[in-house]
Amino acid sequence: MPQSYAAGEDVKVRLSCQGDSYWYKVFRLGATKEEVASGMVENPRPYDIPKDASARGCRWPVGLTIHTTNWSSGYYAVTFGSTKGPNVDLADAFFVLRPRRPGRDTNILIQLATNTYNAYTNWAGYSLYAYHGRHKVQGRRVSFDRPQFSQFPRWEEPFVRWAEKSGYALDYCTNLDLQFHPEILKHYKLVLSVGHDEYWSAPMRDAVEKYIENGGNVAFFSGNTCCWQVRTEEEGRALACWKQSFGDDPVYKSSDHKTLTSLWSHYLVNRPENTLTGVGFLWGGYHRSHEQFMDGSGAFTAHRPEHWLFAGTNLKRGDAFGAKLPGYKVVGYECDGCELVWKDGVPFPTHADGTPKGFEVLATAPARWHPDDCEWYERWQKGRTGNAVMGTYTRGGTVVTVGTTDWAFGLRGNDPNVVRITKNVLDRLGK
Repeated sequence: MPQSYAAGEDVKVRLSCQGDSYWYKVFRLGATKEEVASGMVENPRPYDIPKDASARGCRWPVGLTIHTTNWSSGYYAVTFGSTKGPNVDLADAFFVLRPRRPGRDTNILIQLATNTYNAYTNWAGYSLYAYHGRHKVQGRRVSFDRPQFSQFPRWEEPFVRWAEKSGYALDYCTNLDLQFHPEILKHYKLVLSVGHDEYWSAPMRDAVEKYIENGGNVAFFSGNTCCWQVRTEEEGRALACWKQSFGDDPVYKSSDHKTLTSLWSHYLVNRPENTLTGVGFLWGGYHRSHEQFMDGSGAFTAHRPEHWLFAGTNLKRGDAFGAKLPGYKVVGYECDGCELVWKDGVPFPTHADGTPKGFEVLATAPARWHPDDCEWYERWQKGRTGNAVMGTYTRGGTVVTVGTTDWAFGLRGNDPNVVRITKNVLDRLGK
């Protein structure tokens, strides 16, 4: 089913199941988990799984229609269970409701990293990764028209739960909405990226960069952001990404490599994510994951505590923050950074990697790639250690980045510095 609908539209769920009947419940996941609908799926039918379902979808018929009249924008989970045997959940799905009237109730739009969900989904055999692909084979095309393994509970849900409980109203959309409904952006003062927002198409990026140039603000409470370029196919029903095998991408054989599906920072694409976010994965890497800095503190070191992002934190230069409680450390998993030079113990960007002029480095933490992930790239400097970099720049609108996937963990743990910094961003850029 499509991942995004306008609030009020009917949601069409395609099903294949055996048995006599199943119950379903629909929940909106925000400040709380709120049940908004329930019912029965009568006389369900099983359908074959096509051999090419990973790449081309399941092609099942609609088995359930959910009416969303008067529902609010948000992330919705659908849970299914059997009416016979143990009363346990058997399957789940999700959809996102865009606002019916964009910007009417809030100035803040959060776009969910649904392209990343699809990229990591290996249902029916393949994802865009070899480690859990059938026969350890990496897919090059992944369909949205199959059951998806949502990453929302890990990354975005802690953020939206904190935000809505704290009184911040949010409107929601998906990655693909930035490509197919870019007009939605003009209704907001602030757009959010949270968690693991790894896969971007060129139209998505064009829309957000135009929004910034026109004065819109963006906060990347995320890491590994806009790392890989993808191309949408079938009007957004699938993503193509050749990644390390970019030479097999049909675009490689053309004279124009702008949409080559490899790293955005690949020299043939020549559009490093730094020019959008201020930072990039080539100068970042892993912290407390992938065997890199496994004993790392999970904390940032503050470098410019006088900046407005740190207002009310009482942090001083050299102070560590973001790792107050075990299990709630903000620097972790995948991190973005930029090329730095250090003067009197304070970092400055070189701007040689695409980081915009005027970008201020506010905090850093060490990060490093695993050799298996980077040494395929012929322009990789072996042995390089980078950083997770928190910083900001203004070019029309203001862009803030935290350079780590795990920022929302600090909100889940109610870390006072993480909470205050996040509020500073939302209050200054979203009102």
